[in-house]
Parts: sequence; C-alpha cells; structure tokens
Amino acid sequence: MPTTIPIQKILFSHCPILLFLCFTITGFGWAQHPNDPVKPRIIITADPELDDNNSLIRLLLYNTDMDIVGLVYASSGFHWKGDGKGTKWYVAGREYDRFQMDDCPCESWRWAEDERFIHEVVEAYEKAYPNLKVHHSGYPTPEYLKSIIRYGNVEFDGDFSKDTPGSDLIRKAILDDKPGKLFITAWGGASTIARALKSIEDDYQNTMLWDAIKQKIARKVVLLPSGDQDDTFASYIKPHWPDIEYRQFSHSPNYGYGAQINAKPQNAKLLTAEWMQKNISSKGPLGEQYRVWGDGKQMVKDDKVDYFGFAGLSNEQLRKMGYKVWMPVQPKGSWLGEGDNHTFMNMLGNGLRAFENATYGGWGGRTDPTETAEVISFSGGGDADAMANQLGNQNNNRPVEYPDFFPMAQNDFAARMQWSVTPKYKNANHEPSVEILGPLHLRVNPGQKVPLFGKVTDPDGDKTSSKWWQFRVGTYPNPVQIANANTMHATIEIPEDAKSGQTIHIILEATDSGSPSLTRYQRVVLTIR
Repeated sequence: MPTTIPIQKILFSHCPILLFLCFTITGFGWAQHPNDPVKPRIIITADPELDDNNSLIRLLLYNTDMDIVGLVYASSGFHWKGDGKGTKWYVAGREYDRFQMDDCPCESWRWAEDERFIHEVVEAYEKAYPNLKVHHSGYPTPEYLKSIIRYGNVEFDGDFSKDTPGSDLIRKAILDDKPGKLFITAWGGASTIARALKSIEDDYQNTMLWDAIKQKIARKVVLLPSGDQDDTFASYIKPHWPDIEYRQFSHSPNYGYGAQINAKPQNAKLLTAEWMQKNISSKGPLGEQYRVWGDGKQMVKDDKVDYFGFAGLSNEQLRKMGYKVWMPVQPKGSWLGEGDNHTFMNMLGNGLRAFENATYGGWGGRTDPTETAEVISFSGGGDADAMANQLGNQNNNRPVEYPDFFPMAQNDFAARMQWSVTPKYKNANHEPSVEILGPLHLRVNPGQKVPLFGKVTDPDGDKTSSKWWQFRVGTYPNPVQIANANTMHATIEIPEDAKSGQTIHIILEATDSGSPSLTRYQRVVLTIR
C-alpha cells in the first residue's frame, strides 16, 4: 500500500540520505524504481505507407525502452498486395473511389512487387547497431528483430478470412502467460489483429474456457490504432471484443503529414529542410532510409497519390501530371511525416510513465476521460483538394494546460540519430537521469503540505536545469501550489477543496545543457484520502 504522509515525514526527517533503505526496511509500499523501469510489451503492425517507414525508424531507436515482440506487415485501405491469382477487389469509399481514379476493381493497390520496407529499416538498424550499442546497452540485436518480422493479412484490405504468420504471432502473444499488458499497434488496417482474435474466438467460443479467455484478453490487450483504416475495428473487433481497451489519443502532438503547416514557431523550426538535413536525413543508414520531401523516392512506381519525392514542381504542375495532390507541396528536404508516432511515444522510458494509464499523458498525447473516443474511419468522402485545404489546421488546437512536448521529442530523436553514427560515447549527448526519492504514488489529505525530494544526474557531466510542475491530467481540476519548484526539495500544498479519490500529478523535469538538449522526467501521483 502507498505510504501515508505522517510516515513519510518521519522518514524524511530521520533518514533523507538513506531514504530508499528506510522505505525498504519499514516495509511500506515502494513504487517501481526509476532506474529499473518496466518495459512495455508491444507489437507493431504497419502497412507500407512512407510515414510508417519513418515512424518505424524512430521506434527502433527507442527499442531500448520497449519489449518489441512482433514487426508485422499489414494491409489497409491505402495498401494491399492482392492474392497473385488475378482476383480483383473494390471497397466503396476508399481513396481510389473518392479520388475518382477509376483504377479499381483491381488486383492490388499501392503495393510494391517485392515490398519489404520493414526488412529494409531493420537492415539499416543492423548497420547502425555497432554505434547504437555504445550509447545504450539495451539495444536488441538485429538478429532478434529479424526473427520477429512476419507478413500478416496483406492480400486484401479488411479481409481476415484466414490465418497468416502475422496473425499467428499476435495470437500466440495474446494467449501467453507473460505478465503485464500487451500493446498492439495498428499503423495500417487492423485485419491481421482481427484475424488473431477471430482465430481465438473460433477455437474457444464453444468451450468451458471461453469466459476466462475473454476476461484474460480484456485485462491484457491494449489496441493502439492510427484510426480504423480498413473498418475491421468497427465491423468485427468492437462488436465481438467490446472490453478490449482501445486508446485513441486526442491530445497528441502532430507528428503526421503536414505537421509544419500552421505549426507553432518553436515547432516549425524543427521541421525545416535545414533542421532535417542536419539532424535526421544525413545520419547514416537510418537517415538514408528516412523519407523527406523531394527525396526522389516513390513508394510504388507511378503511384498517383505519392508525389512526395518530386522537387521543384508546384501543386498545379503535379495535378496536370495526373497526381492527386491531397497535401500541399513543401520545401525539398523538409519534414514529410511520421503519422503513427502517437501509438508508441507513450511507451518511452522518459519518466512520464504514460503507458501505465491512457489518461496519464506523454509525448504521444493522452486519452481525455471527459471526451468520447471516436474511432476514426478513413472511408468516405473528401476529395484531394478538400484534404489539402484542411490539412495542418489541427496543429494549434491543443488545450492550453497540455504541455507542448514536440520540441523535447524532436531533440531526443536527433540525439539518437546522432548515436547511430557516433562510435564513441563521449562524442554524443545522453539524457539526464531523474529520480524522485520516495514512492511514486502517495495518499494525501486535503490541507497537507507534502515534501518531495528529487535527484538529477547527467552521464556526460552537463549542467542541468530542473523544475517541479503540475501535469493537469489528474482528476483534481485546479492548480496547486508548489513551493521551491526549482530546487530538489519541493513542497506541494494539497488544496482544502480536494475531494477523496481525486488525483494530482506532479512532475520533476530536468533538461541538460548538451547539444541537442535532452529532457527527462519523473512523475508522482498524489491521491486524496
């Protein structure tokens, strides 16, 4: 059980230096130590959209923080392979329909003949691995990553009529007895995930184990989608598995296509061609694999929806060439998109512990319990011109109380890209370590003054700046007073009007003076008695 405030005061007054030992000896509940973090288990399913490629590069730079158990090729309404037998496929409302391309029914859609983008990113990681492991011992071997690549239900979008190697991998992970949650992303469509669940349903529905299986899966599985890109969530997963947690983040930073359009000034400079060239696209094998505007590449030859590799052509010139310009042309070399980042950025071990609860919030955004989480479907209306006119307007529509984590996330990405090309530890920057010297969950009373102690160190010996602040994601709705917020010993004054059961989230944040500057956190959650 969490430590009470009177005991905490006694411990702080009698043994502040040996605080960890004191809590251990007295037997009071001690939260997860920040130096021994839990690694969330995660499966990635992705279609061959170029922003999936870019998100995968960022993900692999952070696989020190996650236990990745699967990298699975998926289909979607935007990409599907076909069965190679001449079978034609058509679904109303898909992009070929609403963009009036008259190409379908067709045998495949925007799928390269030898599509292997996941393999290619892992092969780039393999080349960078000798440098990466110098900077963090937790990077898994390229051989391991190769061993968990599978092809899922890629023949037709929304089709989950048969088992595949990808669905088998997901099914096995869902049914295993390993502890903790299993996070499953859907960067493309969810048909491979649906097939895994359907296979489980077929095997157990008429057995005595069915209720226990459903309860286990509801406790264990968390779906992290980039919308419903093939309608299988709406048509199968939600009706048949209503208790599975589905995290659709409504406060995510914009990592997607058009992030630079109407971006805040502090964010826009991190999306320019100059910044991208300096920090990302010039950084070795992974940088070469990363897609930017005007890079001369195309997902599939003559793909009329993918004009991003062209440079020096206007929107109108591209339209005359037959391209469907659904996003305005941007400067050559600038940010193109990482639209699936929000599904895994809360998995990072940056101290915010955002994966523990959908409402906690982190670099991937959060789920707001006061809002209804809508399942975003990609079928329906909206031609290319309408999409181009609307894209990017969401960038500034963020609640004032939710922090802008985008600069921190971009700087961190740049630092890890630098690791990939730097063979000596001393020649790159590394994040500071932030600890709260005490439990990370406390029960408190209205009107109490709660002392919090922190510790910040930097592995490179850089100077650090620190602060305590209230992350307004708790259920207590108002600001709280934090005394000595810029020291390692802050005091939180619990408001008198706080009600039993309400929570207050306090963050200790530290930023180093290295280049690029890196930020880490630790969170303590105060629950009102």
